[in-house]
Amino acid sequence: MIESVIRCPNDMVVVFDENDEQIPRYQGQYEEVKEHILQDAPPEAVFGHWLDYESDIKTVPREEW
Repeated sequence: MIESVIRCPNDMVVVFDENDEQIPRYQGQYEEVKEHILQDAPPEAVFGHWLDYESDIKTVPREEW
């Protein structure tokens, strides 16, 4: 199950499950995976932006992701 979703500066998306394992089928370019993730992610999933690979990940509401 999707637990956290991170959008990176190059528009790649990384998705993790409850065991902090990556879920490859949801990963890829933002525009290619966005709809699938939003459909399948549970309401408690955490969405974030990692704006520059150096600072902390900024948590954002699902609607703004």
